This record gives sequence, structure tokens and C-alpha cells, in this order.
Amino acid sequence: MNNFKNSVMNCQFVRVFRRELVRMVSRRLYFGVCVVLPLFCIFFMSTIFGNGQMENIPVGVVDEDNTSMSREVVRTVEAVPTFKVTHRYVDETAARRATQSKEIYGYLVIPTGFTADAIAGRQATLAYYYHYALLSVGGEVRGAFEAVLRQLSMAPVVMQATALGIGEERVATFLLPVKASSHPLFNPDLDYSVYLSNPFFFILFQVIILLTTVYVIGGEVKFGNIMTAVVGKLLPYTVIFSLMSILANYVMFGLMHIPFSCGFWPLNLTAILFVVSTQALAVFIFSVFPVLSIIISIVSMVGSLGATLSGVTFPVPSMYAPVHYASYLFPVRHFTEIYQNLLYGDYGFAWTWMNYVALLCFLLPALLMLPRLKKAIVNEEMWRHLVS
Repeated sequence: MNNFKNSVMNCQFVRVFRRELVRMVSRRLYFGVCVVLPLFCIFFMSTIFGNGQMENIPVGVVDEDNTSMSREVVRTVEAVPTFKVTHRYVDETAARRATQSKEIYGYLVIPTGFTADAIAGRQATLAYYYHYALLSVGGEVRGAFEAVLRQLSMAPVVMQATALGIGEERVATFLLPVKASSHPLFNPDLDYSVYLSNPFFFILFQVIILLTTVYVIGGEVKFGNIMTAVVGKLLPYTVIFSLMSILANYVMFGLMHIPFSCGFWPLNLTAILFVVSTQALAVFIFSVFPVLSIIISIVSMVGSLGATLSGVTFPVPSMYAPVHYASYLFPVRHFTEIYQNLLYGDYGFAWTWMNYVALLCFLLPALLMLPRLKKAIVNEEMWRHLVS
């Protein structure tokens, strides 16, 4: 029994693993990067969207008519939860300048003679302008303006028809002959956190994994067998990052009650596979560019590209064809495909098996590049000895 225990303790893999654990415990940097930073990302992505919808977006009003009806229009706009009327301008020029400088994100113009035109039955126009450089904010402002102005545009007709003795139900039938019934699938509350919190966490998490992996490999490697050395050094981080990804799933789908169509096991196993494949990508990149000062910048760029090409904020198939195909070179792209399947319908393994295979395939180039990595590390060690 003692001989078996001694043989296990003297095993190269165990020695590498224990030495890396000692390094992790002895340096606060590792605790900060592996524990504190992921926990901060979980907290940040769980709370950044608030109640899940945009509210109190600052807008302005230009009331050139200044009548009781125009003031009623302003009060109607102020009652919209999306808006917060923060400024009232005397002319459009000032409102336009404020929008361009992002003091406000849109403004409504009530022209002179609006009330007179509305009462006389002539065409009365209300114009609105919004800042569309920020796509999500611009879309929210436009949608809110359209909704409130649609209601305002029908009000005079309803008032006149009611005065003639026509019931409101009959008025609604000729004002809106086709009634739309909207049913947003998988996110009926139009909550931003439902489809952004979880993938955005893993997009940030992949950057942490990439940077930590290349830093660990580039810091110090003592080996006989390069495979044993790399796996032994990375295994503690694999365990920690896997636990952090599982914790993120339980916080977002358990505590935050984000809806999902599968159990926790598929989510957690996919997250662990994502961690391993991202580490493999980092090993491959470091093997190609085995200089720590350069590789930090490269993996940061790769992490940023992965955020863009994950398909969370813009559909990848609609991107330029070379960019579309290049997106599949990033683990986060396949991870997003799998998670969207699991969360929105759990349509089965048949729909995502290629993405699972792709994540596993990231291990192959990393393994093939290990001889080059060993050679680069040996040369680096020789250079250090010569310099010292």
C-alpha cells in the first residue's frame, strides 16, 4: 500500500499538478483571476440589465404650438415608461444639438398650428427624431414613439365618432380592421437579460480563460513529457473554471429564473466542454506564437473577435460570407449555438452534434502542436540561462 502511495506521489503528472497548486495558492494574482474576476463577471452580468427592459431614456420635447392639446400630448409622452422627458426646447435646432451630443436620445416636435389642424380635421403632423448610432437604444426610442403616436393619431377620430353616437368597439373595427396579435417566443416579456446575460458572461469568461491559460504555460514549465506537463498545469484551472461556469448557470437560471427548456446537466456539461476547448485554443495559439509578450495581445484580440462572432447580437449567417465561415474557428460560436438550442427548445442532439464535435476538435490542433510548444519552451529556457 505504501509503495503504491509513493508511486502515485512520485508520478510526474501528480508532481506537476501539486506544483501548480502551490503556485496558485502562493500568488494572489491567480486567486484574483481564477476566482474573484469570474465572480465579478457573474455578478455584473446578472445585474447589468436591471429589470430587463430599458426605462427612463432621456428625451426632449419641442412644443411650438403651446396649447392645451399640445400639453396633453407632452403628458402622454411623459407617461411612457421608456421615456423620461428631461428637456423642453424652444426650437428644433437646440434639440438637434442635444441629440447629437447625446444629452438626449430623441425628441418630439409639436409644430405651430397642430391643435388648429386637428380640430379642423386637417392633417396634423407630429414629428420625432432619435439617435440611431446606438442600435438598441435607437430601436427602443423609435418603438416607443411609434406606439404612443399611433394612439394619439386615433384619438381625434375616436372623439368625433363617439360624439356622433358610434360605440368605441365599432370605431376600433374601422380604425384597425386587422388586429395584430403579438406573441414573442421564448421571451414574452422582451427581457434583455433573458437572451444576453448568460452568453455575455461566457463571452467575457472566454477572454479570462484564454489569458490565464497562455500566462500559465508561458510562466514556467518543467517537464519530461510535454503532454503530462501541459495537462498537469492546466487541470487545476480547468476545475476552477468549470466550477465557475456551473455557478454562473445556477445563478442565472436558478436565482434569476431565466427560462430554459432543458435540465442543468446539459448546460453544465456543455459549459465544461467550452472551458476545455477554449483552453485548447489558447494552447494552440501559444504554440504558434510562443512569446508571452506577444501572445497576450493575440489572445485578447481573439477573445474580442469571439464576442463579435458569437452570433448573440447579430445573426452570423447575415454577415459577410468569409466572416461567417471564420466564426466557426471560435469555440464561443459553437457554444452559443448549443446553448440557444438547449435554452429555446431543446430540440435534441441531432441539431447540435456538429457543434459538439467542433468543440472536441479544438483539442486536436492543440495536441498536434505540443512538439512545437516543447521546442519553443526549451529554446526559451536555454536563452534565459545564457542571459543569466
